[in-house]
Amino acid sequence: MSVLFLEYPKCSTCKKAKAWLEGAGVDFIDRHIVENNPTAEELKQWHAKSGLPLKKFFNTSGMLYKEMQLKDKLADMSDEEQFALLAANGMLVKRPLIIGDDFVLVGFKEAEWERLK
Repeated sequence: MSVLFLEYPKCSTCKKAKAWLEGAGVDFIDRHIVENNPTAEELKQWHAKSGLPLKKFFNTSGMLYKEMQLKDKLADMSDEEQFALLAANGMLVKRPLIIGDDFVLVGFKEAEWERLK
């Protein structure tokens, strides 16, 4: 099984996640989340597949999220507006992301990632 791994290479959590994937022998396709930002359509598909609230796809601890004061703005935005915002800048997207055939993992929680082995 090959999965899509979206990361920001300078992110320490992404580095840990990538090392975990390599150590576990997981076959993955690496994608730079800023240079090759997810499209709104991809994000819609992944959100539907994940079963998670849309807010979980935002990098709420990131500088850009805080600079844009999105904590106060997301509740008033439609899903379409949120998808467009995420698609506009990869630094707003929570990372790493793992996209499988029938699942999506957002962030690196080793216990959740065990299913990849």
